[in-house]
Amino acid sequence: MNIYKAIKEDHDIQRDLCDKLLKTSGESKERKELWPELRKELEVHEVAEERYFYSPLIDTDSMQEDARHGMAEHHEIDELIQELEATKMDSPHWLATMKKLSDKVHHHLEDEEEEFFGKAKKVYTQKESEELAENYKKSREDYKKGWPESIPGSGEEVE
Repeated sequence: MNIYKAIKEDHDIQRDLCDKLLKTSGESKERKELWPELRKELEVHEVAEERYFYSPLIDTDSMQEDARHGMAEHHEIDELIQELEATKMDSPHWLATMKKLSDKVHHHLEDEEEEFFGKAKKVYTQKESEELAENYKKSREDYKKGWPESIPGSGEEVE
């Protein structure tokens, strides 16, 4: 497996979870189950992707700007996650923020799959992309094991 396939598998999970969450309402059981799953997927993916896809590309002239752009989008996703954590699930604001998060995630995944992967294939050899995938997957597994199941909200909840 190469790094592009490994990352794409995670992207498919993220898209599916975003789409499912947008169909939930209030403090439903489904929303309470799906939200921590998406939050975990996004965080674990971000750590592994920055370490094994973006960081090595920062040093290349052809990908430096794209790598920085991708990591900046990760930061924007983190901010939306924090906002969701600080908002009551049954609030209309929660669903509006989830829509923003879903849009940001979908945009980010498109950037990677339609632009960044093609450019990165000119930088990474096949062997390198396979080694990166191996490290990426291992990093995800290790990080998932240590990821807390419940993270308290960051501040007061908002309506």
